[in-house]
Parts: sequence; C-alpha cells; structure tokens
Amino acid sequence: MSLEKWSAIASVGLFAMFVGEMTSIYNFMTDIPTNFAIGVEFEPNSKILQFISIGIAPASILAALSFILSKRYGSKQIGSMILGGGIILLIGMTYCYTLLDNLAVSYLTDVVKIAPPLFMAISIPVMTVGIFLIKTNKKRPKKEYF
Repeated sequence: MSLEKWSAIASVGLFAMFVGEMTSIYNFMTDIPTNFAIGVEFEPNSKILQFISIGIAPASILAALSFILSKRYGSKQIGSMILGGGIILLIGMTYCYTLLDNLAVSYLTDVVKIAPPLFMAISIPVMTVGIFLIKTNKKRPKKEYF
C-alpha cells in the first residue's frame, strides 16, 4: 500500500483512540470511586490536554497528510477512511457532551466544557475532506521511465 493509505489508516485509529480516551475520562468523572478520592487529587485539565496531544493532534496531521498526497486524483478508499474518522470523532464527542450534565461541579472546568463542542466542530472539516476525496476520482497518469 502507499503512504497515503497507511496514514489514513493510522488517522482513523488515532481518532478512535482519542474518542476512547475522552469517553473513559468523562465516564470516570461521573462515577469516581470512593477509595480514589481519599488523599488523591484528580485534575481533568491536564489529562484532557495530554489526550489532545497524544490522540487528536497526530490524527489530524495524518488525515491532512493523506489528503494532501491524494487530493489531485482522489481516492474512494482514503476518502472513506477519513470520513469514517470524522464520524467516529463526531459521535464520540457528542456522547461526551451528553455526559457534561452528570459531572460533579468541581470537575466542570473550562477545558472540560469546551473540549466536546470544539472537537465536534473539528470533525466537520475532516468529514468534508473525506467527502471531497470520495467525489474526486481521476485516473493517475502512468509514470514515464527514461
């Protein structure tokens, strides 16, 4: 396979990993175990920023790389993978947004409130890029070897 296919596969995996991390931290903040709260402080801001740098930033870069490499000729396969990553991100962040009402007041910081709507908004251009690659379908020219 070519570089753009592998980067699209990796971006889908990183989108799914980021959604899994975010849903796990939001579920954790709704039901914090009683033995965890004794003597240990939990800071959701630092964890969310860590998950952003580990998951969504590389996923966005890899999706952009695969788009740049295949935008001239398009690809249904790569476009559908990028579209799938955007859909995974949108559904996951929608679920995290629904959990905001169940969080304790001490965990409702700006980062916790802003992260789900921000990444729902980021999923729209990702899906648009995927649809663009699906719609663009030109034949690649053969390489001429001298």
